[in-house]
Amino acid sequence: MRILITNDDGINAPGLQVLTEIAHEIAGDSGEVWTVAPAFEQSGVAHCISYTHPMMIARLEPRRYAAEGSPADCVLAGLYDVLEGGRPDLVLSGVNRGNNAAENALYSGTLGGAMEAALQGLPAIALSQFLGPRTADLADPFEAARQHGTAVVRALLDHGHWADEDYRVFYNVNFPPCPGSAVKGMRVAPQGYRKDTFFGVEPHTSPSGRKFLWIRGGPQHLPTLPGTDAAVNLEGYVSITPMRADLTAHDVLAPLRAALE
Repeated sequence: MRILITNDDGINAPGLQVLTEIAHEIAGDSGEVWTVAPAFEQSGVAHCISYTHPMMIARLEPRRYAAEGSPADCVLAGLYDVLEGGRPDLVLSGVNRGNNAAENALYSGTLGGAMEAALQGLPAIALSQFLGPRTADLADPFEAARQHGTAVVRALLDHGHWADEDYRVFYNVNFPPCPGSAVKGMRVAPQGYRKDTFFGVEPHTSPSGRKFLWIRGGPQHLPTLPGTDAAVNLEGYVSITPMRADLTAHDVLAPLRAALE
């Protein structure tokens, strides 16, 4: 099996090393693992691509490249330059430092990489490690992902929906904020919504007197509706959410047609 991996935390991120280990276990001794990851952190860039300017790409080691672009850029670079048009059997993105559950999924560069792979007609899985008080003192805060990631990916490869559709399904996996030994299992869960939790800005004044704004997020441990992604994560389960890039609100089509047409 040939696997392409990327992330949004950058080529030197510890979560990418975890994903590299997972990918090698999935690919097997006769497989190939290719890495194309951002040269610098690209958290929060979602599915953006560097459409208006070029990006530099550098070979660091055999099958390991850094690109000055977003995770979606890295997938494109992997497909059409690094692999010279060769098709990987699977694209993995992550393991993100922090959860990409609930509304975080909409901002996530980790998911952006998986989404681009799906749009290119490839099987893709995004993986993220929820962090919290129970992971803060661990020697390895990615312990849950490291211990359970391979089994989750194998389960999805065996039982996931991989039909070659116009907007094919990709998967958003979030590992719970707990030690690996405390993980209770897997739950297939829809995307949740953290009520009253929004991104905002925090102003600061620099020593030169200029005003700068930092983007800041809201509390991450507020429960979403029972059975949704962040809720099952906080209960100790790995959440698996099937997603598509189709943004149509299909449930609204019929009543809107009746009203407007």
